[in-house]
Amino acid sequence: MASASWTRAESGLLQSYKNLVRVMHFLFLYLCRFLTTKEKFHGLIDSEWQCVKEENASENNTVEETKETSVEEPEAKKLKLEPEEKTKPGKADSKRLRGQNKSRPHTKPTTYEEKRLCLSDNRECPFGDKCHFGHDVAKYMASKPADIGESCYLYNTFGKCAYGLTCRFAKAHTTPDFHTMENTELVKDYEGRKPVKNSLSKDLQNRLRKHSVVFKKSAEYLKTLSSNRDKKEQQGNGKSPEEPPVKTVGPLTDVDIIKLCPSEKKQCGNLPFRRTCKRFGADITCGEMAMCTNLLQGQQSEWALLKRHESEDLFGVQVEGCFPDTMTRCAELINNNTDVDFVDINCGCPIDLVYKKGGGCGLMTRTRKFEQIVKGMNYVLDVPLTVKIRTGVQEKSNIAHKLIPEMKNWGVSMITLHGRSREQRYTKLADWDYITTCSKLAGPVPLFGNGDILSYEDAMKAKETGVSGIMIARGALIKPWIFTEIKESRHWDISSSERLDILRDFTNFGLEHWGSDTRGVEKTRTFMLEWLSFMCRYIPVGLLERVPQKINERPPYYMGRNYLETLMASQNVGDWVRISEMLLGPVPKNFNFLPKHKANAYK
Repeated sequence: MASASWTRAESGLLQSYKNLVRVMHFLFLYLCRFLTTKEKFHGLIDSEWQCVKEENASENNTVEETKETSVEEPEAKKLKLEPEEKTKPGKADSKRLRGQNKSRPHTKPTTYEEKRLCLSDNRECPFGDKCHFGHDVAKYMASKPADIGESCYLYNTFGKCAYGLTCRFAKAHTTPDFHTMENTELVKDYEGRKPVKNSLSKDLQNRLRKHSVVFKKSAEYLKTLSSNRDKKEQQGNGKSPEEPPVKTVGPLTDVDIIKLCPSEKKQCGNLPFRRTCKRFGADITCGEMAMCTNLLQGQQSEWALLKRHESEDLFGVQVEGCFPDTMTRCAELINNNTDVDFVDINCGCPIDLVYKKGGGCGLMTRTRKFEQIVKGMNYVLDVPLTVKIRTGVQEKSNIAHKLIPEMKNWGVSMITLHGRSREQRYTKLADWDYITTCSKLAGPVPLFGNGDILSYEDAMKAKETGVSGIMIARGALIKPWIFTEIKESRHWDISSSERLDILRDFTNFGLEHWGSDTRGVEKTRTFMLEWLSFMCRYIPVGLLERVPQKINERPPYYMGRNYLETLMASQNVGDWVRISEMLLGPVPKNFNFLPKHKANAYK
């Protein structure tokens, strides 16, 4: 009887195994039909795009031949040569580019418009003959590029468009006699409301340039540092004097901490992108890294990195510097003139320009200066001070575990640890075992982990290490809906049309932030193309042989389930430009683009 039951069990297992093999074989065949070669991939995209252009041209009864812009892919990253090879003739350009196109072309916004129209809008110009802009409306409208669309996002949202006739959607709010219309009801709703904070006023900019801004608290702290240095010199090898008392807000508690935070990423962590992340559930947003010296000089481009949208309910700024005096003054400047919830010191930036000056990762090896910077900034700030670090500078020499106990004594409120060293950059997997060790040393100060999080499964594994929260950088650039996936604990097989809607929202936010005139449109396009250089790495969940996708795996060439999905999978710059043209119209004749980052993050 036992033998018969055992035989039936064996036969049941065998049948189950056969069924599983059939399912796997069917799945393999299903997935294989999406795989393709590079030549077939680009051939399909080019042929489909040509069909789309011909259909649009036939509808308009016009056929315009447009020059393909930047269709070549970036050159392959050059390998690092051995020392003896560097001395050989013909090896002048031997330096490894480390994932950046450092010699990429930079097109000035002024090249897109020869003569800009004055925004006086048919009123008397307050600058009179000294105005550098044009006032001949008829002449400007005759030379102005065609409108991109029939509806203006700024007019529909705020009731008026500040760019008037220069707007690339001007038909929506312009009368036949070239006057700009207004929706009085919407204008009243937004009257007195400032959606964007932390802008640099002209008065503050002038005072910074004239060095007339008073840094009272910074002077007090720096004076104590100077007096302590003098006493130490007088005492010789004796006991060092006591440090000045430093005011801190203490470690953040669990009530203060929100678990999901999109990190800064130069060129990509801009305000419109952060608004996109907020829509998908990001709780904490942090601005792009700003240089403290540029902020103190009143540079408008650097102050733009501190801007905060009203939707960012928990927002911080990130600054970089290498000396106590400039960092302390910068912290006091931010504290007195901006609305932020925390200030973060970037001690994880691996860029050579920053590191060689002693900033970024360089601060991790200059502990005396690091301590003075932290204590000085804490002295002048009324908000928490956080620090972002890496595991160390050299690949096999971790030092974060030595620094964390020291930073607790200095008064840091929170620490974020990126699980790679400076030498590793982004080419190897993050060391989450080391992050686990450091999180135990950090208590009661919360420690956030960062590195290689691209799915909710990665986030769950990260939280099991004992970290207080996670910070997401490249994962949010590749798929900004990752915050929704984490909060709902699911994989989202998002469609190509939904992804295009995300880009459309980013376009609207960009037009609101940078402007809806030609300059603003092309600046929005440039930032979108930078983002697409990351977003193209996403592989739809429905096409994966195994779930989830890993951030450091290079996807093969594959055909999407429709043309748009295939186009979004392309890593060709020209195809990114085509996507931007769907939302922002044709590119100018002199348009040129090369992405800042190459695909340096793959195995």
